[in-house]
Amino acid sequence: MERTRARGARTYLAALVAGLAILAAAAPASARTRASGVGFEVESLNGSGNNLAHPTWGEAGTVYQRMTTPRYADGVGEMVEGPNARYISNRVYNSLGVDLVSERDVSQWVWVWGQFLDHTFGRAETGEEEAPIPFNASDPLESFTDTLGSIPFNRDAVAPGTGTGPGNPREQVNTMGSYIDAASVYGNTQSRLEWLRTGPDDGNPAKAGSKLLLPHNYLPLATARHNVYGAPSMVLEGALSNNPENSIVAGDVRGNENAELTGATTLLAREHNRIVAKLPASLSSEEKFQIARRVVAAEEQYITFNEFLPAVGVTLKPYEGYEPSVDSELEDEFAVIGYRAHSMVNGEENLVVPATYYRSAQQSKLRSMGIEVKPVAGSKPAKLELTISQNAAFFDPAVVSTVGLGPLLSGLAGEPGYKNDEQIDNSLRSVLFGIPGPGTEPATCDAEPTTPGCFSVVEDLGAIDIQRARDTGMPSYNELRVAAGLTPRTTFAQVTGESTEEFPTNDPLVSLTDPIEDPHIMEFTSLRNYYGEPVGPNERPVSGTRRTTLAARLKAIYGSVENLDAYVGMVAEPHVTGSDLGELQLALWRKQFEALRDGDRFYYLNDPELAAIEDHYGISYKHSLTELIELNTTKYGSLPTDAFFAPTPARAH
Repeated sequence: MERTRARGARTYLAALVAGLAILAAAAPASARTRASGVGFEVESLNGSGNNLAHPTWGEAGTVYQRMTTPRYADGVGEMVEGPNARYISNRVYNSLGVDLVSERDVSQWVWVWGQFLDHTFGRAETGEEEAPIPFNASDPLESFTDTLGSIPFNRDAVAPGTGTGPGNPREQVNTMGSYIDAASVYGNTQSRLEWLRTGPDDGNPAKAGSKLLLPHNYLPLATARHNVYGAPSMVLEGALSNNPENSIVAGDVRGNENAELTGATTLLAREHNRIVAKLPASLSSEEKFQIARRVVAAEEQYITFNEFLPAVGVTLKPYEGYEPSVDSELEDEFAVIGYRAHSMVNGEENLVVPATYYRSAQQSKLRSMGIEVKPVAGSKPAKLELTISQNAAFFDPAVVSTVGLGPLLSGLAGEPGYKNDEQIDNSLRSVLFGIPGPGTEPATCDAEPTTPGCFSVVEDLGAIDIQRARDTGMPSYNELRVAAGLTPRTTFAQVTGESTEEFPTNDPLVSLTDPIEDPHIMEFTSLRNYYGEPVGPNERPVSGTRRTTLAARLKAIYGSVENLDAYVGMVAEPHVTGSDLGELQLALWRKQFEALRDGDRFYYLNDPELAAIEDHYGISYKHSLTELIELNTTKYGSLPTDAFFAPTPARAH
């Protein structure tokens, strides 16, 4: 019976694509990518051929689109000058360790899924040209030490044939295909995918297995095929810089970046193997692999458009079907400005497990990795709380297997993410890296940057976000608002929604002569929780009042709204009602995600193969994120129905 159903499915799937044969025959070979023995069209790994009339649209290695004319000082490629990016960061992004949480109680899964998506459809090619951000140790608002004297920064690579002179400004290359197709799981080259699949890595795809390589059900280490230097390249920082054998290999080169991202990638890889295990043995390895890949990509789309975007408060126009006139290639303004939400990244993850979940030796190992493990006072039955800081999770994939995928992913749904605002946690804004001096061991500096003989270096993602926008010729704040169909702002109070853009004259702690240089301007005077009740800094405040308004600080930094960096202005805007985004960011998200949906020929609502797969094998893509976690991890506690929202907090009083 199963074999009969399988044969019928292959016939049915083949018939579904027969109508595309005439169109496909006229397209380049890249648009007709088919796997041997599979009866339906297989989506290319790099995005080529998605659009039959324009087969390079959305393809990896193509230039980002633009909404606006590139803004360079010389019209060609020279960065526009502006206030020092670290100077801005100290007066705008500095949270002083008081991190506000989402007023809509979205969970940490919002930033994790957002980053997972980002690593699916966008990554600019890195260049060699250095443009470090000067670090001023004498800045009265500086509280960190950088013995190197600057924050390292490399400009994005120049797209071939651009930046040559007037009328031909510098552009950037997107190394990822611009489609939501689970590329961060599978990669966008055949050689990387072959390494990631079970079976021999001998250059013969016909021998590749149907499952992904998951030793002990976790992503493979670079040593999985016994040759660390033969493994696909991965970005390695921190302790992994000198220990590549400890890195995992994934579809995207950034898969080691943090434990939460590694965990999300592991989840989708496990889901692939779960689907393969449900398919009949009568199917070939290639058929099973391609069916599973098709479903996993659809699951990523389904969760993105039905859970992730609604959770953030992004409402798109109704889907009316595939539009071949829409180019899904990412717009530079979205990639460089609109989709950066580093303020939402929590400085730590807290999760609770039964006291018996980890043996004594496991608890000791967790502590040795910088993870805090402590009993939950008064809990019955007894429980343990783990606190995983971003410093501990940074480029250490062993955190995932040591903590366990279930607790790690469930914990993300258990607490609110940080508020999407101008504040950035110091784990991202001022994390220290060690650079070895002469005769100093690199590993020593990685572990403790302040070791004698090591240079300590600040990496400030907020400052880098500003510098990246200048690097890539982004428009000013008002120019981007106009391009997005919004009215320009004339005052900083209009930008932030505050009542004044003047410094106070009656606060004895704030200097009257040069307030922008006074550290007191950043101090909080009150904090309030989800219910508007006054709370302390460790009681999950959702709003805070400082001694000075953000508008006043922006006015002192920039002078005129016309000089305002687009990224700084965007994150300074108040949120639109019912959303975690301000007006400009919301407009950029709507425009880009509608294009990612409408211009994708393989979008799940436009893909008849998915219905055929469900009909013949009982395998559906219609799984929520919570369901995917429950299907692919060991159950140890309950998860919310919607993993993108944390449980409603209790009142403080």
